Amino acid sequence: MNAHVFVDETKERGLLVAAAVVLPADLAAARRTIRDLILPGQRRIHFHKERDDRRRQIIAAFVTLSAHAVIFDARRHRDPRVAREACLVELVEHAAKINAARLVLERDDSTFQADQRLLFEQVRKSGTSGNLRYDQLRAHEECLLAIPDALAWCWAKGGRWKASVQRIIRESRQV
Repeated sequence: MNAHVFVDETKERGLLVAAAVVLPADLAAARRTIRDLILPGQRRIHFHKERDDRRRQIIAAFVTLSAHAVIFDARRHRDPRVAREACLVELVEHAAKINAARLVLERDDSTFQADQRLLFEQVRKSGTSGNLRYDQLRAHEECLLAIPDALAWCWAKGGRWKASVQRIIRESRQV
């Protein structure tokens, strides 16, 4: 598949990780769509800071993209470190299963070193160390991180927001 997987999370009410999968042939169009949504003066789309009407506009654009996503729900874990590790293990397993070429996580300075160690270990264990590249980037460095940012927020919020992204979500896993 050689997909690129873009990953972000929400920590509201426990850890929920969204992984948006985009095929290489669709990357340029997806980036163009997202860049067109960034308002003057914005460096990036940060979904939880947007107004509801703007959120609806963003979601309407996202559902037109050739992308799908997987939700990794670790809200049952009380320890945030254990929850994050469980999500990253499942995430790398999923990336290996779909033969992803690249895994891009939104960088969190507070977990960067631990994430790097765990990613290195899990990629090696999965047997994809020569094929799967992983990066931790800031959201303004990769605009496609806006997709999992929005999906994680909507899924955690529930109700109409969760329903609005349901057709993009291919699977939701309890980890």
